[in-house]
Amino acid sequence: MNSAAIERDAAVKLLGPLTELVAQAGAAILAIARGTVEVTDKADGSPVTAADLAADRVIAAGLTRLAEGIFALSEESCGRGLPRGLRSYFLVDPLDGTKEFIAGRDEFTVNIGLVTDGAPLLGIVGAPALGRIWRGVVGHGAERLEVGPGGAVAGTATAIRTRRQPDGGPCVVAVSRSHGDPATAAFVAARPGAVCQSIGSAVKFCRVAEGTADVYPRLGPTSLWDVAAGQAVVAAAGGRVTDSHGRPIDFSAGSGDFIIPEFIAWGDPAAG
Repeated sequence: MNSAAIERDAAVKLLGPLTELVAQAGAAILAIARGTVEVTDKADGSPVTAADLAADRVIAAGLTRLAEGIFALSEESCGRGLPRGLRSYFLVDPLDGTKEFIAGRDEFTVNIGLVTDGAPLLGIVGAPALGRIWRGVVGHGAERLEVGPGGAVAGTATAIRTRRQPDGGPCVVAVSRSHGDPATAAFVAARPGAVCQSIGSAVKFCRVAEGTADVYPRLGPTSLWDVAAGQAVVAAAGGRVTDSHGRPIDFSAGSGDFIIPEFIAWGDPAAG
């Protein structure tokens, strides 16, 4: 296991191969018929399907090939824990939005994030049923790509940026379709005229990153692998992700369990 850090230039070189890997994992998910897929409950009560496991196998094999020696923590293999002292490691959610997938909706994603020195540096979020991939490296920029049939990345990438909080216009708030809570409702209510977009999975981060939403509050607990890739894309596009007090989220290896108590993704870094 390699304890060295993957810095920005090396992360940029990994961006293309990892994008292809996310597209391949997305194709593996789409190859499974949702209407007949068996759903099993994990120990924490969350659902898992053959699609989650198929994508996880594709990503695990690909990361071993592309970044041998760099530790990878996946939602589907988190039982082995996260060793202390890692300067860089991958966080993987092979199918974020399993409930959306089971329900027949298209807002589910494949997420790969690379953490360096306690913060997400690289993020790739693929939405295979939407034919989109969003990706970015902090300090390098963010972009959106189209994905064709069979997981083929099509055409050239389009650069994306977050937008400034509109003066006098409505604030567009991306909220979870499946995980509402009173704190998030109060956050929206404190912004008169706010327009809510109910969206599943890490697509909410991507809406902020591309400037079609202004903020994404998640004021209840979630897991590291749900956040890392999306946070990197938002930060690469010019935004920031903090807790409700404006403090950064700590992704340091060995800093605790895998739970993030809350976060807010801001498109405008001056907002909040």
